[in-house]
Amino acid sequence: MNSKEEEDNSKSADRFLRLLQESKKGRFKLYIGLAAGVGKTYRMLQEACELQAHGVDVLIGYVETHGRAGTEAQLEGLPIMKRKSIFYKGRMLEELDLQAVLQRRPEVVIVDELAHTNVPGSVNEKRWQDVEQLIQAGISVISAVNIQHIESLNYQIEKITGVEVSERVPDKVMKAADDIVNIDLTIEELLDRLKEGKIYDKVKVEAALKNFFRRRTCCSCASWPCAKYPTT
Repeated sequence: MNSKEEEDNSKSADRFLRLLQESKKGRFKLYIGLAAGVGKTYRMLQEACELQAHGVDVLIGYVETHGRAGTEAQLEGLPIMKRKSIFYKGRMLEELDLQAVLQRRPEVVIVDELAHTNVPGSVNEKRWQDVEQLIQAGISVISAVNIQHIESLNYQIEKITGVEVSERVPDKVMKAADDIVNIDLTIEELLDRLKEGKIYDKVKVEAALKNFFRRRTCCSCASWPCAKYPTT
């Protein structure tokens, strides 16, 4: 990470810190990414470290690192809430322990995978409902989501990728955010990270390249980079 990115991260954390100090109401910050692997969780954890350094009581409620070494390294020194285990269809599954977070009452909690559908038997059906409940209780939340999970964009994303996404977040949740940060990479950077196994296990790379990570042309020129829109 270069010095400009570090400066931008620090400014982002400072801005959210000011929001926390302005009101006792729970605040909501959302990182939105073009696709998996662009760095949403990494940036959330960086911000958690920044806030902790400013004396803010930060808790990791639920984070999915997907085994990415760089992301896992960011967890060092941060308090992590133990996940709730729920037995479902012969398997023990793990979820955000909403009640434990409410009882612990941190100033800020990190809750990844906003579009996630909770295991039956959880307090709420959707994780975004967990987030709403935390905010209503006066706990500020930092979360993340990919654009294909946003309700109003779902149809367009399906037309482009041919992949139907069932887990969706209502637009009202986006509108409720006090601060939104867009995280993006160039297509080349994203594909390089995918092929190097930095996004998914290498056994999953081939399937990913045939779905959300496949190249496509944007017009009738049928070439890449596109001759008509070279920067698309």
